Amino acid sequence: MRTLAQYRSFPRPVRLLLLNQLTINLGFYMLIPYLAAHLSGGLGLATWLVGLILGVRNFAQQGMFLVGGALADRFGYKPLIVAGCALRTVGFALLGFVDSVPALIVASAATGFAGALFNPAVRAYLAHDAGERRVEAFALFSVFYQAGILLGPLVGLALTGIAFSVTCLVAAGVFAVLTLLQIRALPPRGGAQDSSADATSAGWREILGNRSFLLFAAAMAGSYVLSFQVYLALPLQARVVTATASDATILVAVLFAVSGLVTILGQLRVTAWCRTRLGPARAMTAGLLVLAAAFVPLLAAEAIPPGPGRLGGAVGMIALVLSAAVLALGTTIVFPFEMNTIVALSGNRRVATHYGLYNTVCGVGILLGNLGTGWALDIARSTGVPAAPWVVLIIVGAGCAAAVGALRRRGLLPAEEPTRSRGGRHRLRRRPPGAGSAVPYRTAPDRGT
Repeated sequence: MRTLAQYRSFPRPVRLLLLNQLTINLGFYMLIPYLAAHLSGGLGLATWLVGLILGVRNFAQQGMFLVGGALADRFGYKPLIVAGCALRTVGFALLGFVDSVPALIVASAATGFAGALFNPAVRAYLAHDAGERRVEAFALFSVFYQAGILLGPLVGLALTGIAFSVTCLVAAGVFAVLTLLQIRALPPRGGAQDSSADATSAGWREILGNRSFLLFAAAMAGSYVLSFQVYLALPLQARVVTATASDATILVAVLFAVSGLVTILGQLRVTAWCRTRLGPARAMTAGLLVLAAAFVPLLAAEAIPPGPGRLGGAVGMIALVLSAAVLALGTTIVFPFEMNTIVALSGNRRVATHYGLYNTVCGVGILLGNLGTGWALDIARSTGVPAAPWVVLIIVGAGCAAAVGALRRRGLLPAEEPTRSRGGRHRLRRRPPGAGSAVPYRTAPDRGT
């Protein structure tokens, strides 16, 4: 099996990080999809309180990525990974046994901040130990990541059928085992040689002065708005095209299954093909166009009257499944090259902080994009122009692709690796003029280790 062979070809720390990510997502997604139902149904909280508690978790994670990345660069990747898993152990255990709103907010914030601690550190650690094989490593990372998302809700469904507190205890146990495993088995990596205040201040000035990196983060923020619609616009549309709430729930489950399977089955092949035929920057541009195209089936389906009728419902459901599959394909194309580009633009310096800032910028994009998408969906239905949100999302994707393409043409992205033409001969994609500040993908070994 190709995935297993590639997995075995990496050094032990990389293999451990990949298994960790699968298990992290398994533990997370066995609980989080059922948290809102527990808060509203099990505890009887008002809807606005449920939204507040869930929003605190998201803010604590997205808003604190930058802090987690900076701490990882200062103290090392391993301590932040261990601390994040330990904190999530506590947060998940609390969620199963507390019922007061202040305690639930604290528990929710703890689970979110835990993610902010270990996510930038895991990516920086993986990039460090994968070395020249970063793109391949991040492709495998995506496979393991999606496998956890696919399995987690199934395990959680079985456990929640017993009791939500059982789900919380098992999820907390998963993170407790991960904490102990990483203390014992994960070698130390990263950490600044000079963590003085002056060095830290200089590092921040260097990052905030990295124009190529900041422009790339801004250009890519819209892609996260598009990929996040599998959690927002697609489930909302599922309610429109199905007859009952249970049918909508089943359809949403199918959408997530399709999304996960596309990534698991196609990630390595798609990455290898794009790396050989397109090169990193062109692959990202193509992937962004694919993300934009994911909303074309939904746009086309609006030509048929919406609703749960036989024809309109069937076309709407098919359009949703196609959209979920194409969204997953676009993310599959973009993700490994995107993660590698962040490392390259950082010059292998303060990598975790760059990941943290990047995730924070994209998190702000998701927040604004979700507000805009939700507003657009409401307005579109009430004004009789249901196609408008899909048109806007298509334009966002095309704009992101144009922005990344412009950065490539201006030499603000890293120099690209050799690619192979269809005839089998190799050619080198040369740097455009004025690309002197760009960092090549093949860089010197990391410093400060």
